[in-house]
Amino acid sequence: MVAYTKDEIITATDAVRNFSSVLKSIARKEKEKVVIVKNNNFEAVVISVDKYEKMEQAVEILENIYKKTKK
Repeated sequence: MVAYTKDEIITATDAVRNFSSVLKSIARKEKEKVVIVKNNNFEAVVISVDKYEKMEQAVEILENIYKKTKK
């Protein structure tokens, strides 16, 4: 399970009210991720586009490796 710091966790209400500052904190790399909580459940994670694209590439590589092992 991934660990989150207290600064990375915000409520959905705070995310709506402070959306611009949440995006700025990600864009400026002040925060690597922001986790949005609604009704005491982790509902979403906001990350930079760069980080998302790297994760997508990693998934694609792993899927290709998996496919090769299944042949």
